[in-house]
Amino acid sequence: MSDASKRIPVTEQRVTELNELKRAGESYDELLRRLIRERHRRTLSERTREVRESGRDELTALCEV
Repeated sequence: MSDASKRIPVTEQRVTELNELKRAGESYDELLRRLIRERHRRTLSERTREVRESGRDELTALCEV
C-alpha cells in the first residue's frame, strides 16, 4: 500500500470524538489502526463465543476434515 496521504471527510462532531479517543502523541493513522485492530479482536472474540455456545455436536474435528 502506498504511503500517500488520503483525506477522509468527517463532521466536526466526529473530529471531536476522534480527538477524545486519541492518546497523547498518537497520530490519526495510529488511532485508526488501533481502532481497526480492536474491532478485529472483538469480532474474533464474538465468533469464538458463538462457536463455543453452539455445542460440540456441530463441530468437526480437524482430523476428520
